[in-house]
Amino acid sequence: MQRYDPFAAPDPQAWLALDEEERFTLVEDYHRRMRIRVPNARMHAVVHAIVETQIALGDETPARDTLQRLMREGLDRHDAIHAIGSVLVGYMSDLMKAPKSDADSNPRYFAELERLTAEEWRRS
Repeated sequence: MQRYDPFAAPDPQAWLALDEEERFTLVEDYHRRMRIRVPNARMHAVVHAIVETQIALGDETPARDTLQRLMREGLDRHDAIHAIGSVLVGYMSDLMKAPKSDADSNPRYFAELERLTAEEWRRS
């Protein structure tokens, strides 16, 4: 895989075959080529890559279904990735603040993805 474009789904097998650093670099390169400025290019790329990885995992997470639903609700693919990423960042922030627990916290994140709407994301 030579280039990343958030408007076109990468081949899941090709995406998952990359190591994390390659994924981050591809996303950073896209934003640099398009002259898209973000406050923290590395963090932005990491979130994009995590969301793309969750999408590529198919039915293992609700990310792919959430992406498709958000696009049906009117978001383009890039904005839908940002919407999912916003939930991911909030979830990770909450995890870092919470007391250590052995309980699986993914169900809460998955439920938040299933509740996410394009309208809600636009308002945020």
